[in-house]
Amino acid sequence: MTHDVTVLVVGSGGREHAIASKVAQSSHCKRLLVAPGNAGTPGERHNVAVTDVQGMVALCKQQHVDLVIIGPEAALDAGLTDALYAIDVKVFGPTQQLSMLESSKIFSRQLAQQLNLSSPHFAHFPKGNADAAIAWCATFDRPIVVKQSGLAGGKGVVVPESIVETHIAIREAIAVGDIVLEERLIGTEVSLIALCDGITSVPLPLAQDHKRVGEGDTGANTGGMGAYSPLPWAPTDIEDDVYTQVLAPMIAEMAARGTPFIGLLYAGLALTDTGLKVIEFNARFGDPETQVLIPRLQTPLASLLYKAATDDLDDVALQWRDNSAVTVVLAAPGYPANPIAGGEISELPTVTDTQIFHAGTKSADGKLLSSGGRVLTVTGIGSDLTEARNQAYRAISQIKLTNSFYRTDIALNASVAEKGN
Repeated sequence: MTHDVTVLVVGSGGREHAIASKVAQSSHCKRLLVAPGNAGTPGERHNVAVTDVQGMVALCKQQHVDLVIIGPEAALDAGLTDALYAIDVKVFGPTQQLSMLESSKIFSRQLAQQLNLSSPHFAHFPKGNADAAIAWCATFDRPIVVKQSGLAGGKGVVVPESIVETHIAIREAIAVGDIVLEERLIGTEVSLIALCDGITSVPLPLAQDHKRVGEGDTGANTGGMGAYSPLPWAPTDIEDDVYTQVLAPMIAEMAARGTPFIGLLYAGLALTDTGLKVIEFNARFGDPETQVLIPRLQTPLASLLYKAATDDLDDVALQWRDNSAVTVVLAAPGYPANPIAGGEISELPTVTDTQIFHAGTKSADGKLLSSGGRVLTVTGIGSDLTEARNQAYRAISQIKLTNSFYRTDIALNASVAEKGN
């Protein structure tokens, strides 16, 4: 990119704070807008909801926006990309149709099956048809996972431990909408994200997210309680294998259909005894994976995403810092089922090699308050995972928010494995 641009980052979470912070450092970003943003995001904040498509279109027209970076899946599902294309604004984020890779687990499972991607056995059932779903379970002789087909903010997955729990999970999920029942995979989970311009794609380093709310990966699934990168225990060729076996075929298929995928294609995978298995696809930056990947990225982000949005990734070689990052989520009391908002946050530390990304925060009457379930993500940077963990936990332990909590074991096993190498 040879000219300066006005950039709009859409979203209000920790992911968007991390993106906006990195974009603000880019020399070609002459002006940064965020909508709606949060109490910590840099740039000019505009109070437009992520699903208010016409409001976003009007904002782009009024502010002469050159590039829009869409963070949350809800905006993609609402058709924001399509509406911005119609007014000739460059967008980093797939169309509504392609975002179905995330917004419809039925669609993504069927497509993965057509492409012969290594995936678990599955079946899908329409809203309200609990009896048929339960009957299918009786014929399936392995543990299953119950998933809402539509968007659920990372909390639409239940991993039941008994037949009774399975039936309850099915009845609760299918009362909301269509569901997918899948073979439960046993193995370590990893995330790989590819940056796509519709034809060319570039994989980012692997990261690992900690989904469960409790220590030792126990309790309910959440949007993510922490993440780390790189993965010192992972085989050296795993990134190439995942990209070649999973992401590249999906991207090629989209291009062949005449609907090129522009944005971030995210694959969640399980490393099982029988090889890689696809858990899910997302159509945007992961959260909290973004908070460990972006701080390690040396390539200017605004230029990089502009290139992706303009079919110009051919000559891109991403540059990464030779360090490690660990992010830990500070959650509100009651998260994930019934998070309590409105608590005052204080004593945010300023620590070298640590970045605090706001997620569910707002400012009111001169105070910093919580406004969501995941309140802050605290990312530590270090020469290895142990140092990065120490930085993150040293900072998060100083933050005051009544009855908030965080996991103390993010990246712990990986750090131990690293020292053993």
